[in-house]
Amino acid sequence: MRTAARPIGPGTEPRRFAAVEVSVVMPCLNEAATLERCIRAAQQGLRSVGARGEIVVADNGSTDGSVEIAERLGARVVHVPAKGYGAALLAGIEAARGEFVIMGDADATYDFATIEPFVERLRAGDDLVVGNRFAGGIEPGAMPWLNRYVGNPILSRAGRLFFRSPVRDFHCGLRAFRREAILGLDLRTTGMEFASEMIVKATLAGLRVGEAPTTLSRPPDGRRTHLRRWRDGWRHLRFLLLYSPRWLFLYPGLALMAAGAAVVGWLLPGPRRALGVTFDVQTLLYGAMAIVVGFQAVLFSYLARVYAVTHGLLPEDPALTRLFRVATLETGLAAGALLLLIGAAGSVWAFVQWSVTSFGPLDASRTLRTVIPSLTALLLGVEVVLASFFFSLLGLERR
Repeated sequence: MRTAARPIGPGTEPRRFAAVEVSVVMPCLNEAATLERCIRAAQQGLRSVGARGEIVVADNGSTDGSVEIAERLGARVVHVPAKGYGAALLAGIEAARGEFVIMGDADATYDFATIEPFVERLRAGDDLVVGNRFAGGIEPGAMPWLNRYVGNPILSRAGRLFFRSPVRDFHCGLRAFRREAILGLDLRTTGMEFASEMIVKATLAGLRVGEAPTTLSRPPDGRRTHLRRWRDGWRHLRFLLLYSPRWLFLYPGLALMAAGAAVVGWLLPGPRRALGVTFDVQTLLYGAMAIVVGFQAVLFSYLARVYAVTHGLLPEDPALTRLFRVATLETGLAAGALLLLIGAAGSVWAFVQWSVTSFGPLDASRTLRTVIPSLTALLLGVEVVLASFFFSLLGLERR
């Protein structure tokens, strides 16, 4: 349960700070039409929360006078040569001097004058507070229908399912956080998926993540946002999948192995007829293939997880530590040798059956029921042996 936010109002003892408490960071690329409005709103918001603050404009190469506007209004401009939404924000966050950071777009779609709920949650102990536009209100025409009812809900649900995050609006651009906590996450993406990376890594790192209702307005004068619906949507989904090897590889692999094993077990005794169709060794072969491909996906999920943890992309995983204690090189080699032995025994038996016919023609339907499982065991045995050596190399690097 989250503690209640400390109220601010008449009679409340004023907070005293020796340094900046709140930095408002705005990424900017040719936002001259709306930047002044955003800066003045941010100044009003800082006054409303009684915080010593600053406004940082992370300029990504504007050529329309945005820099001059920001400087005239007293904002501190950080020039960011690396292109991209995430790159601009990272530079602005690193340059910020405040304990807390409020980030939001400079296109006047978010009202910086209403930052009080965000600051209050940070003062109450949250590490990251993400705006929820669905709870606060979306002005008609501010968000395309496809984004509002399909893209954003699906991606936000995927994020909650994959990472058990409490955030219901993964892509809200107005959010607040403790600067040191977020910098400690080693955020790396430079595009629009930066928003997802922040939530995912904060959740995985065990930071205290909360929400605050906010509103989304239409860009003034019919201006178009920098968001590219399909490209940025795919980049968000790709990021969620890449950071969740379980959902990308493990669960689909286990499902494929289970389906393949069911098919093999069903057809191993002989041909089967269902729904007016006869299923024989051809279907058996596809079932065996499903087992092998599914097993490869399962192995890849663990390899991807180890790589991500080793290189700091994901936090330490106790399950991986337990895995390395049990799945040693020796146990892997023993399991692989057992599968190879089973496969070799089946292959020898098939050869003996062939020799009985003086190496003449065979009944394919009967013989392949021995050959296919034997080849499957041989393939799995080789994969287990090779994967055991590779896991051992990764384990050495981790130790």
